[in-house]
Amino acid sequence: MVKNVIGLCLILILGTAQVDAQKEASVRLPDIASFAQDLFVPDITQGPPEAGKRVRQSLASYQNTEVYHLLYLPSNYKEGKKYPVIVEYPGNGPYTSASGDLSTGQVDGCNLGYGLSEGKDFIWVSMPFISVDGQENQKWWWGDIEASKKYCMDAVKEVCSKYGGDASNIVLAGFSRGAIAVNYIGLHDDEISPLWKAFIVNSHYDGLKTWNYPNSDKASALERLKRLNGRPQFICAEGHGTSKSKNYLAQSGIQGNFAFMDIPIRNHTNTWPLYQLEERKIIRTWLLEVIDKN
Repeated sequence: MVKNVIGLCLILILGTAQVDAQKEASVRLPDIASFAQDLFVPDITQGPPEAGKRVRQSLASYQNTEVYHLLYLPSNYKEGKKYPVIVEYPGNGPYTSASGDLSTGQVDGCNLGYGLSEGKDFIWVSMPFISVDGQENQKWWWGDIEASKKYCMDAVKEVCSKYGGDASNIVLAGFSRGAIAVNYIGLHDDEISPLWKAFIVNSHYDGLKTWNYPNSDKASALERLKRLNGRPQFICAEGHGTSKSKNYLAQSGIQGNFAFMDIPIRNHTNTWPLYQLEERKIIRTWLLEVIDKN
């Protein structure tokens, strides 16, 4: 009995020490502000879309609401050409991390698409989640899941038909809540799942944790993941944050084309592709390879 108690105590002590060591290692990681920022997301404007502008738009069925998405046409945009599209979902908000990182929960706070494309060669859409009453963008979790799914599909269709989006080269990306949305919304059912060529998941992963919303459990997440059908996913996170996703996917039984990358910063932020990080080169190379494989 005494030996069992001692053994249990040792396990608890070692486990606590490991958690403390991980926290200490995270604190030792540099702040993103210590790197040079060389990209700056354009301000949001009104009016018709133009090359190099990020404009606020609403689908026709939402014209009398505060629901909107943001459309960015690349700086080298030419009418009549086809462009791959990055569709990006934002994190929850309002949120402030221990390092002072901010997330408003709005599409205005999306940054991945601009950083990964350098503002050229890709159309970038910052996509909302829709509130339950259908009157505004949902800042925390999902709101009306079916409405959010339909808005996404309709917006992608419009971007392809009106602005030259290449329907065979649509990449779904997301940060934090948006990272979970890559599978939770993007692989929600057989209607929306076929839209995507590839996926970028930045901080968090669907199924790692049971949250306070429907079907966040592992079994439900695995059913969604089955719709991936071998399409590539690039999974990245700050610090050493991809280890849990690696283990989860290794044990899932799902055969996939997964790439993993830890970002050597302590910040929970989607602004990292705006900075001169070596990891930015890695994910850009992956993205261009994915787009080239038609």
